[in-house]
Amino acid sequence: MPPQDRHQPLLAEEQEETAYDSSEKVVVVGIDEHDGDMEAPPFSWRKLWLFTGPGFLMSIAFLDPGNLEGDLQSGAIAGYSLLWLLMWATAMGLIIQLLSARLGVATGRHLAELCRDEYPTWARIVLWLMTEIALIGSDIQEVIGSAIAIRILSNGVVPLWAGVVVTALDCFIFLFLENYGVRKLEAFFAVLIGVMALSFAWMFGEAKPNGVDVLVGILVPKLSSRTIQQAVGVVGCIIMPHNVFLHSALVQSRQVDPSKKGRVQEALNYYSIESTIALAVSFVINIFVTTVFAKGFYGTEIANNIGLGNAGQYLQEKYGGGLFPILYIWGIGLLAAGQSSTITGTYAGQFIMGGFLNLKLKKWMRALITRSFAIIPTMIVALIFDTSEDSLDVLNEWLNVLQSVQIPFALIPLLCLVSKEQIMGSFRIGPVLKTISWLVAALVIVINGYLLLEFFSSEVNGAMFATVVFVVTAAYVAFVLYLISRAITYTPWQSLIRSKTVATTDN
Repeated sequence: MPPQDRHQPLLAEEQEETAYDSSEKVVVVGIDEHDGDMEAPPFSWRKLWLFTGPGFLMSIAFLDPGNLEGDLQSGAIAGYSLLWLLMWATAMGLIIQLLSARLGVATGRHLAELCRDEYPTWARIVLWLMTEIALIGSDIQEVIGSAIAIRILSNGVVPLWAGVVVTALDCFIFLFLENYGVRKLEAFFAVLIGVMALSFAWMFGEAKPNGVDVLVGILVPKLSSRTIQQAVGVVGCIIMPHNVFLHSALVQSRQVDPSKKGRVQEALNYYSIESTIALAVSFVINIFVTTVFAKGFYGTEIANNIGLGNAGQYLQEKYGGGLFPILYIWGIGLLAAGQSSTITGTYAGQFIMGGFLNLKLKKWMRALITRSFAIIPTMIVALIFDTSEDSLDVLNEWLNVLQSVQIPFALIPLLCLVSKEQIMGSFRIGPVLKTISWLVAALVIVINGYLLLEFFSSEVNGAMFATVVFVVTAAYVAFVLYLISRAITYTPWQSLIRSKTVATTDN
């Protein structure tokens, strides 16, 4: 079999729902169609620029309001001592996201589409439902974060529920940017990331944390029993289930022929560079937020009381007005984080629904459906918790738990698929990367399992509730074990499909 035939996308069908139409994809200039079938062309700064974009959209999930709340609580309670963990958690997130990009580029299809073919109907439906639940939980945090920012910037005139409405409407307006092309949309997200960077860098300058302490916190691992909960939160909020699905779709916005090994390798090289740069930027922004709250509130009596809802007021009381009140600087950065993450969440929802269910709907219709899934429960939450910041913090804990339990349903299918030669061809991950990836996945799952254990041990009261939790946990563990078993077995029907695909290609 010719080498290039091994890289044909599995079960590719023109009738299937795809992440991007061919007319929407960015054409990478400078490609000679008669060259590079087997080897990647030389490095080009121009091509790197053209491939830059998907990684920065992916990085927004590392900067959403949920992560910012984890940052501020980590800084206020643990000081600088967990900065090293933030760095390594970001590195683990990078490994997972690069595998997601690898899957999308090498197969020409995204994770949700491949899950549709990999798993039987019942398992596929369960995976889809779990992923949608995780997305809804994440979206509630992001929309509430935007609504809090709008309340801050309006001096409390706009209530939380009205901020939710504004956020929902803004998201639909921004979705129209897609009509002007992928690059325009990516530029818009780059502006939002820039706003976050400038806002939180300004706060960093106002707070003036000790540079040596920050450097020691990054380089010297420290962990105590007092900060274990914050440590778990730092790692747990880095891996977002919907973001794993999203990145495998975003990388298909560039025209890459999966049948040409050199072109696939070239795309993977450029995506690896831009994703690394994007997450390095997100890491610096997270450092800004953590250190500002570490400098201002670590060791104080109010450290345990700071949350997303009251953080701006505490910052104002601590650092004062200055040239531009730090309360509004925080509000601007939080608004940029919330708006950018809600829009990427909507995109993720479109890809997830279209991939799992193969729905051939117009994009505005899919956006309306996926947005409604999140906005309706978010509006209910806003109306119930508008008057209580403590209740919002409790809600945030439950939402973190909700997303934590969904992590295996993204990581295990991803690692299963990128390890299979019949799907990835020569781009399947090797033994070393496979071992590292499974160790990272196991570590993330165990850490989130610890979070769940701690949470339910304090929340579960009563025999009836405990019984329900036990039954649900048993079903959950059984399904996770089923997914793992699929990852270590080779099913006969996959071999048959591969044989038919090869025979058709050779003929």
